[in-house]
Amino acid sequence: MEIIIADNKAELARIAGEKAEEIINQAIQDNGEAKIIVATGASQDELIGYLAKSENIDWSKVIFFHLDEYIGISENHPASFRRYLKERFIHKVDDAKEVHYVQGDTDNPEEECQRISSIIADHDIDIAFVGIGENGHLAFNDPPADFETTDPYIIVDLDERCRMQQVNEGCFLSIDKVPKRAISMSVQQIMKSKNIICFVPDLRKSEAVKNCLEYKVSNINPSSILREHPSCCLYLDKFASSKLKTEDYRKFTVEH
Repeated sequence: MEIIIADNKAELARIAGEKAEEIINQAIQDNGEAKIIVATGASQDELIGYLAKSENIDWSKVIFFHLDEYIGISENHPASFRRYLKERFIHKVDDAKEVHYVQGDTDNPEEECQRISSIIADHDIDIAFVGIGENGHLAFNDPPADFETTDPYIIVDLDERCRMQQVNEGCFLSIDKVPKRAISMSVQQIMKSKNIICFVPDLRKSEAVKNCLEYKVSNINPSSILREHPSCCLYLDKFASSKLKTEDYRKFTVEH
């Protein structure tokens, strides 16, 4: 794992965005198209904003996959990740080649998992954009996460800390309004990506970052499995990295 630490979110987004442009353009050059997985949510705002403004990528040659979605809320709900992805990214770039959304408001979530799983199974993902939750989750794989399932998309139960994070981010008015289940890309499917960019700003993520890097790889700290990926870059601002004790991490600091 490569670790990059920058002073602020804007600088961090620029550095991560330039790396993403390089990977996506190389995939297009090699294969005529790029397949990407996109994370959504408040912590991804700066990186999504950078990429949405990028003029260095031919988005008509990019296939998008959606990472996760709540079960039981419509695309029109303010907290819908489909809505976030469309409004903040897809509608701001040139026509994407394909976009595959997770339909969380389906009457049959199990069938939706099978549908979207069958689509991604035919694609080798060039790059996955992910974050780390306050509880250490990867996508919506809350602890203890299922590290074993090979199903690309699964139904997960959301723990209280995860649901409270959504309230604190302003997505819901109270915890009783937050859905208790979601459809999430599985850990194994994320790890199949050729490259992973994990973008993690903000002080509220500092404990999860510490647990990810300084404790053993465990499904109790789901994001820790990223350390086993052969091409994962973890992008932290100075606040998210503030609880790291090992001074070796400081050599990765990017001055601006």
